[in-house]
Amino acid sequence: MSWLERHASSHGVQLVATAALSGAAVAAGILGYQALKRQEAVDKLKASIPDINDAYQRAESLTEYGTAVAPFLQRLSKEDERAAALARRAQQGDYDEDLILEQLARNRVFLTDEGLQKLRSSFVIVVGCGGVGSHAATALARSGVGKIRLIDFDQVTLSSLNRHAVATLADVGTPKVQCLRRRLEQIVPWVRFDCRNELFNASVAEKLLAPWSLDPDNGQQPDYVLDCIDNIDTKVDLLHYCHTHLIRVISSMGAGCKADPTRIAVADISASTDDPLSRSTRRRLRLRGVSSGIPVVFSTEKPGPGKASLLPLPEEEFAKGKVGELSVLPDFRVRILPVLGTMPATFGYTLANHVICTITGYPVEYNLGSKGRDKLYDTIQTQLQGTMEKLIRADGNKDLVGLRLPLSKDDIAYAVEETWRGKSAISGLANRLVLIPWKRPAGGFKVDEEWDKEGQRFIRMELKDLVCMTKEESVRHEREVLTGGKTVEEVYELGVLQKIQERLREAEHFEKYR
Repeated sequence: MSWLERHASSHGVQLVATAALSGAAVAAGILGYQALKRQEAVDKLKASIPDINDAYQRAESLTEYGTAVAPFLQRLSKEDERAAALARRAQQGDYDEDLILEQLARNRVFLTDEGLQKLRSSFVIVVGCGGVGSHAATALARSGVGKIRLIDFDQVTLSSLNRHAVATLADVGTPKVQCLRRRLEQIVPWVRFDCRNELFNASVAEKLLAPWSLDPDNGQQPDYVLDCIDNIDTKVDLLHYCHTHLIRVISSMGAGCKADPTRIAVADISASTDDPLSRSTRRRLRLRGVSSGIPVVFSTEKPGPGKASLLPLPEEEFAKGKVGELSVLPDFRVRILPVLGTMPATFGYTLANHVICTITGYPVEYNLGSKGRDKLYDTIQTQLQGTMEKLIRADGNKDLVGLRLPLSKDDIAYAVEETWRGKSAISGLANRLVLIPWKRPAGGFKVDEEWDKEGQRFIRMELKDLVCMTKEESVRHEREVLTGGKTVEEVYELGVLQKIQERLREAEHFEKYR
């Protein structure tokens, strides 16, 4: 008999085998029972998910980023349900027109009936619904914009609440676009929202910036696009697409690490300064053939001791491998930007203000004022001093020792920015600006005699005597008008003369308020 047969026939071995088989049977039974309970739990969970109906509009599967396309699958409060029902009725026309006009009364008085009607008929797209975009969208909706498309792939987080316009704790974890719609419909139920819970990039630009599609026979093109994206790649994609497809767009530059609202400015992207995001955006757009023609909101605030800054990544993070792998999505930033909650709001309202005024035709002329233009005013002051000395010398006065302008740098800034709006009165150009006398004085150019008696050598001059031109235009003006004997009427067209006279009268009127 073999060793195996001897041991197999023993009583102990038989007991062990029986126990093993019994254990296997029990284990199989337990596992089967657990599988059955899991299946029951899954079936119960599926049964608890509501059907797609009026209470849960546009419910869809999760996006590729793991966010919900739908509004909120949690139960709405009674107030939210009532507001949503009212909004659906209002957007179908079941809302008293007098109530709308009463709510928009202040805008109506400011913009006139014609301007308000333009705004109510407009279609605006907001790309990026975070700190900047949520405030911009809120201002547009409250002001009466009739159709608003909201585009953002992200969800509200706890850290969003320091700067988001309308999000509450109850909104954490929900898509930003749906959060905005739900809250704003409680304020302006007649405004129509088209929510796109998607990431903007070049591949979907045509779809996301397409005409309004919620009305079958409408097909309205967007009147304006607001770029509130904080990622450089998608920002450039959006601006390039809008510029090349002749869609009006305004872009928000960086609000992070900024704290001085008086330094926020609106200008063409070619003139934006002191902003790293603006500089990077400008360089990348130039590579695509776009160097100007896009208005931007930016801050000229400079970094300094004690101010917030984006700290470099620790060396150990670089040692782990590719830094890009730390980002949530490809090509997105891997560090949290220091942001003061008030600044994105100020940027957002500035964007909305520009769009509202542009759509309604309200006259707004931006200037950078004293926002980082001290060198420009120093240059203009020096050039004006040199021009006046040359004119006085040409009129026979050779003693120019100690001669000074009776105008400070603040006077120069006021004339350039307030009277002439930072542009040439002749061509409207904003580069290489100078101030120069508009006409030759009856007695010629000379030192002020009254001040000369007191030992003060001043050039006789007032702000209302000066006109803003480019350096090239001033050379011709000096040659033909100031020293050549021609009148301004002989040199310039009627439209230029009328504009200059109007601005000079305005300068004289406002001089007493300075």
